[in-house]
Amino acid sequence: MPTLDRPDGTLVYDVTGSGPPLFLVTGLGGSRGYWSNLLPQLAEKFTVVTHDHMGTGETRSRRTTHRVEALAADVTALMDDLGIAKTHLVGHSTGAAVGQIMGQDCPERLDKLVLYAGWAGPDPFFDLCFVTRKILLTSSGIEAYHQGSPLFLYPPRWISEDGDRLKRLIAMFIATSPPAAVMAARVDMLLAFDRRARMGEIAVPTLVLCAEDDFLTPMHCSEELAAGIAGARLARLTYGGHAASQTNAADFLAALNSFL
Repeated sequence: MPTLDRPDGTLVYDVTGSGPPLFLVTGLGGSRGYWSNLLPQLAEKFTVVTHDHMGTGETRSRRTTHRVEALAADVTALMDDLGIAKTHLVGHSTGAAVGQIMGQDCPERLDKLVLYAGWAGPDPFFDLCFVTRKILLTSSGIEAYHQGSPLFLYPPRWISEDGDRLKRLIAMFIATSPPAAVMAARVDMLLAFDRRARMGEIAVPTLVLCAEDDFLTPMHCSEELAAGIAGARLARLTYGGHAASQTNAADFLAALNSFL
């Protein structure tokens, strides 16, 4: 398991496959395991790099202040360590915020950018969802937080189709969760993210991808991104919720491969 020492901790990452580099940057949970269902297909065409965000997964963290800019700096540091000058980047939710920062602050490091289930800045519905999740976390604890998380992440039909699968997922969420204080700080990090005024600075080829039934970062958030980024394409998946790459992998991969 390769690692990268950072000033405030040690990142854990994986490199799989061969071909042009492709970074997959995950969402709030921060674990590189989010992408495991897609790796066999993507690794046939790309050198795929995944990592655990600082303070999540298997990383060893001393980070006390959580900002999306620091997550973007972790990505560029990992690129430097691997000798990768330029990469495709697919960012999911929090990862889409990372992608926006890189597209604005260091566009020379990006080949193509995919903003999956992203948002540009404060939005009343988005804020309500995350404030509600933080209240559940701080008032009832990690277990209650993860018991409720599927309501925000997955389509109702997908939840109903396989109760045993859902139980396994929740157990995994709980077993691999960062401490409650880290999760709360990461929620605050998302609520503070605001790059709306700089959307127009993103000039790298960009795909904005969202499922029509995404409850957590609804389609209007992706429509705003696509309208604000010159030349961006908007791909609408009819089904998949906030975790469409897991719940509707075939359509997600079709959209991704068509763009990349």
